[in-house]
Amino acid sequence: MDGEAGRGRMSAATITAGPLDLEVLCRGNGRPLLLVHGINPVSPQAPFVDMLAKHGEVIAPSHPGFGRSPRPEDCDTMYDLVNVYLDVLDGLSEPATVIGFSFGGWIAAELAVSGHPRLEKLVLVDPVGIKLGGREERDIAHFFNTNPRELHRRAWHDPANAPAGIYGVGWHEQIGDAMRDEDMVLLARNWDSLCLYAWRPHMYNPQLKQWLRRIGVPTQVVWGASDGIVSPEYGSGYAALIPGAEFAIIEGAGHHPELERPQEFAERVAAFINR
Repeated sequence: MDGEAGRGRMSAATITAGPLDLEVLCRGNGRPLLLVHGINPVSPQAPFVDMLAKHGEVIAPSHPGFGRSPRPEDCDTMYDLVNVYLDVLDGLSEPATVIGFSFGGWIAAELAVSGHPRLEKLVLVDPVGIKLGGREERDIAHFFNTNPRELHRRAWHDPANAPAGIYGVGWHEQIGDAMRDEDMVLLARNWDSLCLYAWRPHMYNPQLKQWLRRIGVPTQVVWGASDGIVSPEYGSGYAALIPGAEFAIIEGAGHHPELERPQEFAERVAAFINR
């Protein structure tokens, strides 16, 4: 897809969002499926990408400061990220299903609350972003202060079978002599940017909970049954705050059902968006 063709100004490498040219992964054709990634950008090797691409055009940008996307000095809050994705939606020529993962699920929820005529359906996959428990209760495992080995254990149904490479929460166990220097630099960049956007309050917006009622598009909330980062109980509470939201549990998966159970994940999402 050349720079001026298709929806907005998009190529196989970049997508324009206002003044920014963001790194982007594109796969497939048809109605747009806008993927909003978590801690790390969506990997082109992840099997669920091709599975979703059978049902539309996967468009997966890297947030400003993540992957190889630039981050302007004044882009440092969730407010900025939401507006970047509003710019992305502005560049689409037809309505999109927005699919947000973990930290990206928080962004997607904020995006849906803001509203946009080209946001047609919403899928939230083990999102963070709200506070449900009491002041002394931790709803979300601390991404920065938890021992990396423990974070890895909590992120996967079976940590021994976690995919190799730069994938989601729990990548710590993959660091070693086999990892390329370039990948280690990208990992460090992703986590530095995550700290900037989500350190305090940790992984949530105190105001978001009360405004989820404004989400007016069909919504599916998907959760891994073994998620130890944000529990299924947190997930059902999240879904209950969104009018008419469908809550779906995927067995045998942790915080990343799209990675641990890609076939089941893709089938559930496809059934929802094809409805």
